[in-house]
Amino acid sequence: MSLEALVVGTELPAYHVVAVPTHDSWENKIHEDGLAREFGFRGGLVPGVTVYAWTTRPVVAAFGAAWLDHGRFSVRFARPVYFGEPTTIRTSVAAHSKDEVTIQARVENREGDVCATATLSLPRGPLLTRPDVGAYSVAPLPAERPAATRAHLDGLRVLGTPELSLERPTVDAFLHRVSDTLPLYRDADAPAHPGMYLGQANRALDRNVRVSPWIHVESHGQHPSVPRVGQRLETRGRVEEPVPGQGPRVRGSWICSWSRTAFARWRRSVMSRSISCGLAGEPAVKTRR
Repeated sequence: MSLEALVVGTELPAYHVVAVPTHDSWENKIHEDGLAREFGFRGGLVPGVTVYAWTTRPVVAAFGAAWLDHGRFSVRFARPVYFGEPTTIRTSVAAHSKDEVTIQARVENREGDVCATATLSLPRGPLLTRPDVGAYSVAPLPAERPAATRAHLDGLRVLGTPELSLERPTVDAFLHRVSDTLPLYRDADAPAHPGMYLGQANRALDRNVRVSPWIHVESHGQHPSVPRVGQRLETRGRVEEPVPGQGPRVRGSWICSWSRTAFARWRRSVMSRSISCGLAGEPAVKTRR
């Protein structure tokens, strides 16, 4: 679809999807029925990473690979989405200028309740600023993870660095998990799905501290470039000074150590029994070609 056709008010085709129930053992137990019901939910919650991935599908179908290369996003989760229940993603053009086109998305459950909202934008020119890869350090993951307490995070500045190899089976497994069948993700030199970035943002937290259970509240980010199959994501993170009245903030980065290319900046917030914190970052990859 051409950008000129995306006039304000244009509604894109609705996207209908169901999160396939899984019997996997989750690091975050809020995705499992037992613990989720203890907290008053009907069952395990579909991960925010999956729900965000759903919102990107109609946007990538409309914008194409350009959004993966230099798009922006902001997503907030308001209500739980449950495994096995039908979900609809409705999207429409919210703004269109000479500088940027913006699509608004809402995620609705079978009752029509809005469970999440997202704003996804495509600048019509090159990005004017790019993330500073050197601002994020590499550090080893801890041999034993301490509990995610405010006291611990207040004393922690650099997070251990999880990595993810974007091998074809790994990418295909993620596409299956989020039910994304767009052909551009299937090419030999395919771009990574943007939901994988947020999945690694989780690893920047839960590979450094024990935090389960926790709930993904919101994420914001920008794509300065796009990683591809055969590369490796390196997720760097740091803890920043806490915002008054809030928990400590964690800022992170997906970095390509060899090519020194950043692939996304992100900022996110989560809630758990012990902390409320924000996460943010930029992705980059190790190119092994």
